[in-house]
Amino acid sequence: MYPNSALSAGELAIIAVVAIVSLAIWIGGVFVAAREPRRRESNAATVSLPERRSDAEESRSKAA
Repeated sequence: MYPNSALSAGELAIIAVVAIVSLAIWIGGVFVAAREPRRRESNAATVSLPERRSDAEESRSKAA
């Protein structure tokens, strides 16, 4: 009455391989996204903040 719904060994193997490969790609993507960004060696891309003036320099500039 009902058709045979059992999967063959080859079909089960393909399902298992696809599941394992998909999991490996997903875990690899998580590790790539979560890693620390690499520091660049060149100083061209870095911007240094201006130095803060001391209180003595500020009072001298206000007095002038």
